[in-house]
Amino acid sequence: MNQVAEPHPDREPVGLSTLTDLASRSLGGSVVAANDDLFADRRNLVTPGPPVWHPDAYGPSGKTYDGWETRRRRGEGAGGDGTGPECDWAIVRLGAAGVVRHVVVDTAFFRGNYPPYASVSAVALEGYPSVAELVAADWSPLVPKSPLRGDSANGFDVDDARRWTHVRLSIYPDGGVARLRVLGDVVPDPRLLTGTIDLAALENGGRVTGCSDMFYASAANLVRPGTPRTTGEGWENARRRGGGNDWVLVRLAGPGRPRRVVVDTTHFVGNAPAGARVLGLASADDTTGVELLPRTRLQPDTRHVFPVTAPAPVTHVRLDVYPDGGLSRFQVWGELDPTPGR
Repeated sequence: MNQVAEPHPDREPVGLSTLTDLASRSLGGSVVAANDDLFADRRNLVTPGPPVWHPDAYGPSGKTYDGWETRRRRGEGAGGDGTGPECDWAIVRLGAAGVVRHVVVDTAFFRGNYPPYASVSAVALEGYPSVAELVAADWSPLVPKSPLRGDSANGFDVDDARRWTHVRLSIYPDGGVARLRVLGDVVPDPRLLTGTIDLAALENGGRVTGCSDMFYASAANLVRPGTPRTTGEGWENARRRGGGNDWVLVRLAGPGRPRRVVVDTTHFVGNAPAGARVLGLASADDTTGVELLPRTRLQPDTRHVFPVTAPAPVTHVRLDVYPDGGLSRFQVWGELDPTPGR
């Protein structure tokens, strides 16, 4: 029988209840890369709920933990700056960028296999950088290399007023961490605080009226309310083996002026599109339209938000993905045109 972890006395630090976990999966946080996660998946680090202990759960690589666990290192040191072969690391894209006030490195249930030390660094980058760009970025220290206790919520105050988009957890030399909590204050990008309603949303009258392919999951899911729990609640097409690309046509709630679009690849890790393009159409029969978003690179498991400008009201939008792949949600935020008629 599964046993749910009882909160430790220090799992909810006093005075921090008003802060936001910027890294939480519930906000769209994602562990975009790690140098190793042989024993336990890195994505567990940002799971919103408390860690769970499965006493009888074993996988092909050994005991299964609800957290991130790397293999044992052999013949390597335990010093350095947090990026070299002396440590393991995981990079987290914050679900909401902001100022970090406190970090919790929770080693719940990791007793004989927790890392003796950890450090946390951060970076602020525009847009949606690739893993290679993140690894090469100029990281700033938030928490210096510090000792950890096993099976404990290890808390560290952070005295830095800068706004960050990503954090990197480094553990020395290896081991397991159940959760990483990055507590702080959200600092949004005002360029993305636009649009009154989601013109594409099903609940507002939007509707998918055309699609190139929906072999695995319906394109109609793209405009449904709520946050999808799995890839099955999004849109996924078959793998293309020839030329061309896949696309979706959405009739908006009414003629409107889009101001930002959301192209969400949440849960699509190895099967997200490489890029996307969005056209605004004056009618269902419009074959040219206006380019709202030029062909733009996408990242896996990421909620992309892009500001757009529409020179005139549009009634439909066409989303092209290159060459294929899955999306969780597609949103078109803007204002309805006051002129009557669709």
